[in-house]
Amino acid sequence: MLSSVRICLPSTTLRASLCHGCRGGAPVRGMGWSPRLVTQCKCEISADPSSDNPRVLITDMGGIDIKKPPLEVFNSGPFVYADVLDYKNLRELVVNNRITWLVHYSALLSAVGEANVTLARTINITGLHNVLDLALENCLRLFVPSTIGAFGPSSPRDPAPDLCVQRPRTIYGVSKVHGELMGEYLHHKYGLDFRCLRYPGVISANTKPGGGTTDYAVQIFHDALSTGHHECYLRPDTRLPMMHIADCHRATVEFMQAPECQLSLRTYNIAAMSFTPEEVADEIRKHLPQLKVTYNPDAVRQTIADSWPVRFDDSNARRDWGWQPAYGLPELVTDMLCSIREKRRNSGLPVR
Repeated sequence: MLSSVRICLPSTTLRASLCHGCRGGAPVRGMGWSPRLVTQCKCEISADPSSDNPRVLITDMGGIDIKKPPLEVFNSGPFVYADVLDYKNLRELVVNNRITWLVHYSALLSAVGEANVTLARTINITGLHNVLDLALENCLRLFVPSTIGAFGPSSPRDPAPDLCVQRPRTIYGVSKVHGELMGEYLHHKYGLDFRCLRYPGVISANTKPGGGTTDYAVQIFHDALSTGHHECYLRPDTRLPMMHIADCHRATVEFMQAPECQLSLRTYNIAAMSFTPEEVADEIRKHLPQLKVTYNPDAVRQTIADSWPVRFDDSNARRDWGWQPAYGLPELVTDMLCSIREKRRNSGLPVR
């Protein structure tokens, strides 16, 4: 759902925006770790890697082509175009900028991934292997987000616990389960400080829908303020876990800053709310009574949504590192409408 992410950390933040189409024949590095890498990580991982003042590399998931970064992103820290499949270039960025934390967002999302499985497999898995290698070699604290899509139709759905049968049926979900398990394996075998949060659907006024199954929950706000009509590609009763972008950012920062001794898991669910298209439409109508919503379920996205949990059990995150969401559905709707209304006015666009 997110096309870009800004995380405010007490650090110098280096953004590396994924350039899928400009590899220029750069070699793709696989998973081989030398004894030197393993020994180095074992020797140094006991020291907390600059937790008070980390230097953070964030790989972006902004699309499959080169795009000019918004001014606020460009000014937030060094910004470079890089290819997550180009291990040598990523390694230079880590070493030259003295990176201590790596936040890896580069991925193709659920619906887009199903339309191009080969590309999704390459970016979501090979790119992950590259950052795992880098984290081991440089003893980095590594964050890789997972997703509601890491669960499948055989998973418990209401609620889905942290530890259960997953068996996803999308390449996006399969790649995320692969990431969860690889990170946990490398943590236990080599001491890698791997951290992962399973995000629900994340809702932001600052980014356009990016090919996720939960994207209707962003588009409906834009449509409500522009045309007053939204056509939803899911059934009105399709319940899914959701979260405001501010809660998502805060959860990520708090999790990354949590001392390792507090973590009983390497991968946690985080939750805030769970709603259906019908429920969010009703909440929007409290502000815009004339909103019209029609339903035209898309077979691919509806099948994906029906295989996902309707609620997350995030009790372990609340117990271990104190996670608490700030936004419920009423607060989310109020904030989204205010933010999008202001953006449209600033752009000279009509507002309902």
